[in-house]
Amino acid sequence: MKLRDHTRESLLAYTVAQCASVVPDGREAAFRAAVDAHLDETLERLHVCINGCSPWRLDEFNVLQSSQHTIYLYYLAHTIWTRSGDTAAPTRLFLMNKTFNGIDLFYEIAMPQVFYIGHSVGIVLAKATYGNHLVLYQGATVGRHKDQIPVIGDRVVLYPGSAVAAGSVIGDDVVISQGVRVINRTVPDGMIAFAGEGGDLVLRPRPNDLLQEYFRL
Repeated sequence: MKLRDHTRESLLAYTVAQCASVVPDGREAAFRAAVDAHLDETLERLHVCINGCSPWRLDEFNVLQSSQHTIYLYYLAHTIWTRSGDTAAPTRLFLMNKTFNGIDLFYEIAMPQVFYIGHSVGIVLAKATYGNHLVLYQGATVGRHKDQIPVIGDRVVLYPGSAVAAGSVIGDDVVISQGVRVINRTVPDGMIAFAGEGGDLVLRPRPNDLLQEYFRL
């Protein structure tokens, strides 16, 4: 994968410099070592995600493209944590993502192989089951309640300000419209959920060609 305006080494230095600006605790050497050890696997994961998203150029990572930067920082944190058990570097990367991109996405959360972020600001993602080819927009929230954890299927779109919480089950090929809250509800496969009166959901069939805008399926 091509790194736009970067080499591997300059991307490593760039990431370390960003970390030092957010967490200036003098531990850049340990952070650099953790990132360096897991950067190649992270870029492989990111390559798959970028090539799966139709708005982005094939085989190219631009760290100045904010949505790609968001996903890069998450994959890096998650890769370091899953491979080494280290929490110091992933915590710093989590804080970097909050600072630079306004997203709350903890490194322990298992995101799918391919997902697309329209605008990251205000997105909050709790531990849940996330299906592949997920679309997220600003202000989207996925929240658990005690031991109730949402299950989100494949090819789901969460439009701005939408929320999925508690024991909700979102089927495959579902759209949650702007501002719609789904709490302890089930949305069947292939539906668009709109807000009805009194908190009810109005369900209509989803257009078949919707995801062509987002993914190379």
